[in-house]
Amino acid sequence: MLERKLRKGRTEVTFVLPREVPPGPVSVVGDFNDWQPGVHTLMPRKDGKRAVTVELPADTTQSFRYLAAGDYWFNDESAGDREGCNSRLHT
Repeated sequence: MLERKLRKGRTEVTFVLPREVPPGPVSVVGDFNDWQPGVHTLMPRKDGKRAVTVELPADTTQSFRYLAAGDYWFNDESAGDREGCNSRLHT
């Protein structure tokens, strides 16, 4: 799931997943971090989910995927758009 907050000239996007599905560490990788795993790792939050927030420039399109333990790549179905095997979001 994606949560968005519009700010002046940028958008804060929070990537949210259930705490244990999939199990183990999960990071979000994409255009915004040069597809580097571990840069944006989802962390537990008080509501029982895990999340990470990334600041992105306004009016851009970003491709991304999640990477879980065991080299398990997956998409965010709530993104609503795809480019090949990647999820896409519009800020």
